[in-house]
Amino acid sequence: MGGPPYANGHIHMGHALNKVLKDIIVKYKSMKGFYSPYVPGWDCHGLPIEHQVDKKLGSKKYETPLIEKRRLCREYASRFIDIQREEFKRLGVLGDWEKPYITMSYDYEAAIAEAFLDIVKKGYVYKGKKPVHWCPTCVTALAEAEVEYAEKVSPSIFVRFKVLIEDAKRLVGEDNLYFVIWTTTPWTLPANLALAVHPEVKYSAVKTDDAVYIVAEPLRARLEEQIGLKGEVIKEFNGARLEGTRAKHPFIDRVSVVVTGDFVTTEDGTGVVHIAPGHGEDDYLIGLKHGLDIYAPVDDRGRFVIDDINLKGEFVFKANERIIEHLKHSGALLGASEIEHSYPHCWRCKKPVIFRATEQWFISVEEKDLRKRCLEQIDRVQWIPRWGRERIYSMMTGRPDWCISRQRAWGVPITIISCTKCGEPVLDDQVFQRVVDSFRQKGADAWFETPVEKYLGGSYSCNKCGGTEFKKETDILDVWFDSGVSHLAVLVQDERLSWPAQMYLEGSDQHRGWFQSSLITSVALKDRSPYDIVLTHGFVVDGKGKKMSKSLGNVISPSDIIKQHGAEILRLWASAEDYRDDIRLSKEILSRLIEAYRKIRNTCRFLLGNIDDFDYKDYSSDLLEIDRWAMSRLQRLCRLVTKAYENYDFHEVFHRIYQFCIVDMSSFYLDILKDRLYTFKRDSVERRAAQWTLYQILHTLTRLMAPVVSFTAEEIWQFMKVKDQESVFLSDFPEVKEEFIDDELENRWKGLIEIRDLVNKALEEKRVEKLIGNSLEAKVLLYADGENSDLLKEYKDFLPTLFIVSQVELKDYSERTADAFEVEELKGVAVKVVHADGQKCQRCWNWSETVGTFDDEPEVCDRCYKVLKA
Repeated sequence: MGGPPYANGHIHMGHALNKVLKDIIVKYKSMKGFYSPYVPGWDCHGLPIEHQVDKKLGSKKYETPLIEKRRLCREYASRFIDIQREEFKRLGVLGDWEKPYITMSYDYEAAIAEAFLDIVKKGYVYKGKKPVHWCPTCVTALAEAEVEYAEKVSPSIFVRFKVLIEDAKRLVGEDNLYFVIWTTTPWTLPANLALAVHPEVKYSAVKTDDAVYIVAEPLRARLEEQIGLKGEVIKEFNGARLEGTRAKHPFIDRVSVVVTGDFVTTEDGTGVVHIAPGHGEDDYLIGLKHGLDIYAPVDDRGRFVIDDINLKGEFVFKANERIIEHLKHSGALLGASEIEHSYPHCWRCKKPVIFRATEQWFISVEEKDLRKRCLEQIDRVQWIPRWGRERIYSMMTGRPDWCISRQRAWGVPITIISCTKCGEPVLDDQVFQRVVDSFRQKGADAWFETPVEKYLGGSYSCNKCGGTEFKKETDILDVWFDSGVSHLAVLVQDERLSWPAQMYLEGSDQHRGWFQSSLITSVALKDRSPYDIVLTHGFVVDGKGKKMSKSLGNVISPSDIIKQHGAEILRLWASAEDYRDDIRLSKEILSRLIEAYRKIRNTCRFLLGNIDDFDYKDYSSDLLEIDRWAMSRLQRLCRLVTKAYENYDFHEVFHRIYQFCIVDMSSFYLDILKDRLYTFKRDSVERRAAQWTLYQILHTLTRLMAPVVSFTAEEIWQFMKVKDQESVFLSDFPEVKEEFIDDELENRWKGLIEIRDLVNKALEEKRVEKLIGNSLEAKVLLYADGENSDLLKEYKDFLPTLFIVSQVELKDYSERTADAFEVEELKGVAVKVVHADGQKCQRCWNWSETVGTFDDEPEVCDRCYKVLKA
């Protein structure tokens, strides 16, 4: 999905990361022959867009007609789609950009309405009054996926509820008996209707100087420290025995009854929980069980609507102070402090939310065992990383019914028509079809413009009560329902694609968002998950692991990186880090990536530059042993990189390619090859074999890195002029050529490379001492014994080329001199560097005693003389 076109309308680092990861997968799969076009999309409904329009309207937002506001929202969203489209193109993302899916298109809005009505017909949707997350700032209900948790400082208070005298005497034989509760939401106390205890927990009646208090025995010692609850335990009860006990509300003239609930714990508090059925999920459920009123004396904006202790009009969080002060004066407050804890916040306005009972529309996760079926589908999906399964499984296990209604203007309406008299919804297929058809013709605005009679099709009466007056629902659908049916609106209806999706890819926050909403709608309607694989990535943080924010001044914009360094660096960054964790970004990290990119690019430039005069004939049978080693290493790279792509380990792709370019190529093979490329006869078999090898390396390497560094790969491909393949992305991904893999050869050369590293250290020492400048000025004396001696003798004639020196002499290890260079890691080998014999050849720069022996070419060695005369 393209992402929501709100805020400033430009992509941020999270967008860039997400799009590059998707693009890497699409390009790799395409080159492997599994071509399916990337169809970009934009979520265009939702509160952020409406907020921007409201801000622009100012005080006129309350008098602006709903249809006009919806028109302005559509305009605002449309404006930024083209901006984001161009930014994604600049990022190198391949996609069918001329035919994206847009959630505010008429077809998509019709698909949303059709999916919703199908779910209604299957019996999953109901309207009920129950507590939901409510944002008093945005004035709307929120789904679980729209809630973020952040630290908040709240009051922490202990309050006593006086037991009715009759019940007190029955329990302890005294009339001054209290239950003690603990809460961090004093503002919910006006809605208290009950007290909950655990049926199997032991409770103690503690007699103090002034009264008797009932608390959970496991918490008694802690409460002695917290509120000074000291005294004699005069009686103990199981929680079940306390059920039905009545207590007075501390400041409202009503009774709170004691009920039992398994959700009561002895981890914190007192073991007695204050129950406000209109302000909590557990409270609501236990209220239903015991027939309590679902009472929430708070309006849409979070203000009290009751007069008790002058609360009317007071905002809930502000009322905490008034309530605590009243409890203190009445003697009901036993202790007060503050606590910093994780608290739900609105993901849009970032302000704390409240639990508030209102009439809302829900999708039941219990109907037809929907929750159970979703959990079964979770287990058949591949989750990357694997912990994603546990995350979504636990969320699905504990989630409440899905609140799908929102009290806003911009979005797809809940297309329910109900009887004005009895509230019974119309469940007529023909009515449903008229609604969907009107959306296809005019979009979701049709719901607000079309008279209800037109949808009903003339005379219509309620199936339940016979009523003839009907009304349309005015709430809109949760935007997570919009995106949650994308698998139906896009995969099913777009002929370019197929259902189900092979993969869903998004940030790790989508376990409770898009992944879950898509799963619920798909299992409800198609009885299986809409995806086979789900891959999640972390969030972008700064170099120190801190969240990026404008206030901290640590935000880095994708557009700034692209302007300064090009899109390729941004793509490389997205692939170079392990996306499973939060991904760090800083100027220092970018500098390292720029240097790494430069080295990969320079390796490719060298390869490209040295095949310029290649005749493109097959020289595979003429390879020297070092060429065969390079081909073997190339196949291993191909195997490792392919495996990394298949496992979605993109950081492995980058590091494998980088290591190959730097270690195997630049500092070894290509360094050694320069002599053959530059000094051998242009069309000699040895030089052509080297060029053939370079071409194979570049041809394979370019395709291996194309999904990641796409611009560079395409640029190289155009210079390579590959026959009948105009783009690297129209070529096949490279296959491992097993015939070139030679384990024995690589093991042998591993020994040679270790000795070469030793020689290089000795050469560097003499370079520092000014004995030599260029390594070709050196003659190397090698002292070796055992297997190392046998290995070196086998390659005696090749050693000067291998070490890039002019001469090499092999000697027995026992003959080594005191000034010979050795290292602990390589036993039985010593190196001594002296100046090379003879004179410098002006053509190949090797030192040789044959320089000066040719009258017609006195400045060249015998090797170069033969080339020149050929």
